[in-house]
Amino acid sequence: MNSQSIAAKAYAEPSSAATYAKVSLRLLPFLFLCYVCAYLNRINISFAKLTMMDDLAMSDTVYGLGASVFFIGYLMFEVPSNLILLKVGARRWIARIMVTWGIISTAMMFVHTPMQFYVLRFLLGVAEAGFIPAILLYLTYWFPEGRRSKVTAFFLAAIPTAGLIGAPLSGWIMHEFAGVFGWAGWQWLYLWEGVPTFAIGLVAFFYLDDKIEHAKWLTQEQKALISKDLADDAAAKGGHALHSIKDGLTNPRVLLLSFTYFFFTAGLYGVSFWLPTIIKATGVDDPLNLGLLTAIPYGAAVVAMLLVGRSSDSSGERRWHLALAGIIGACALAFSVMFAHNTLIAMIALTIGTMGVMTTISQFWVLPPAVLAGAAAAAGIAMANSIGSISGVVIPYMIGGIQTATGNTGYGVLSLSVCMIIGSLLVFANPAKLVNGRRKASADRSQ
Repeated sequence: MNSQSIAAKAYAEPSSAATYAKVSLRLLPFLFLCYVCAYLNRINISFAKLTMMDDLAMSDTVYGLGASVFFIGYLMFEVPSNLILLKVGARRWIARIMVTWGIISTAMMFVHTPMQFYVLRFLLGVAEAGFIPAILLYLTYWFPEGRRSKVTAFFLAAIPTAGLIGAPLSGWIMHEFAGVFGWAGWQWLYLWEGVPTFAIGLVAFFYLDDKIEHAKWLTQEQKALISKDLADDAAAKGGHALHSIKDGLTNPRVLLLSFTYFFFTAGLYGVSFWLPTIIKATGVDDPLNLGLLTAIPYGAAVVAMLLVGRSSDSSGERRWHLALAGIIGACALAFSVMFAHNTLIAMIALTIGTMGVMTTISQFWVLPPAVLAGAAAAAGIAMANSIGSISGVVIPYMIGGIQTATGNTGYGVLSLSVCMIIGSLLVFANPAKLVNGRRKASADRSQ
C-alpha cells in the first residue's frame, strides 16, 4: 500500500480517541450536572438538619428515620424503573425522574411535622428510583469496557462534587437567607436546590439521545466505530455474559456483587448524611464554616476517583484498585474518631476517609457491566443498586440512634469502618476473571 493510500485510509477512518473524546464532551458534562443536582437534593437534608430539627422540635432519631425512609421508596421502585427505561428509552425516563424529584424536593420546604417529613422523603426516593442505574446503563450504550472506569469515575465524581459545591452553597444559603420573607434558612435551601433540578430535567428530554444511531452530532464513520467496539466487547464476554432479566435478579454472581456494594454504600451514606455533624462535633458551629470545611474532603475525593479510574483502565486491574480504596477509607475514618476533638487532625483523617469511600463507589460500578448484557444489565445494575440502597435505610437510622443514645457520633463512624473492611474482603470472593477487566484494545488501537 503506497503512502497516498495509507493517508486516504487514515483520513476515512475516524480516530478512536477523537471519537470517544467527542462522545465524552457531549454526554459526560451534562450527565455529571444531572447527578450533582440529584445528590444535592438527596443530601441537602444533612445541612437542613443543623437548624431544621431544632425549629421543628425533631430528634436525631427522627432525622435518621427520615433520611432512611428515602431509601425504602428508592428500593421498592429501583428495578421496575430500569425495566421501564428499556421500554420508553433513557431520554424520556431520565427527564421524568429529574422533573418529579425536583418538584418533591422543593416541597420539603413546607414540612412541619415528622409525618410530613417521612412522607416527602419516601416520595423523593420513589421519584429518584432508577436514576443511577439508568445513567450507568446508558453509559454502556456509548463506551466499551476498556474505557468505562474513567468514564464511570468522572460521572460518579458528581457525588463528592455535590459535596464540594453543595456544602459551601448550602451553608451560604442558610446563613444569608435565614429570616428572609419569614422563611427559615433550611426552607430556602430546599427551594434553591430543588428548582434547578426540575429545569435541567426538562432540558434532558431534548438534549439526550437514546441510541448511537440517533446521534446527529456523530458522523456515520464514528457511529460505526463505536458500534464495532461495543460488538467486540459483547463477543469478548462470550459465555460469561448474563442476558436475561432472571439472571440479572437471581444469578449468584450478581448477588455477590450486590452484597459487596451494600457494605461500600454503608460508608458512602454514612459520610454523606453525617459529615457536617461529625465536623461540627470537633468544635465548629457556624453553618458557613461548616460548609467550607465539609467541601475539603469532597474536593480531594474528586481527584482520587479520577486518578484511580485512570490507573484502573490503564492496567486492566480492578480488584486491588477497589479493595485498597475501601481499606484505606476504613482506617482513616477510624483514625478520625481517635482525634475527634482536634479539628485539624480529624479533618485530615476525614478527607482521606472520604477519598477512599468515594473511590470504592466509582470502582465498583465498572464490575457489573463486565458480566451483564441486555436485559440482565438493566435488571442486574438496578438490583445491585437496590441492595446497596438498603444500607441507606439502615445506616442513617443506626447512626442517628447511636447519636441519640450516646451523644457521640464516634461509635457510628467506627461502624462505617467495619462495613468498608467487610466490603473490601468480599471483593476477593468474586472470581478474579470477573473482577479484573480487559485492557482497552479499542483505545490502544488508535494511539
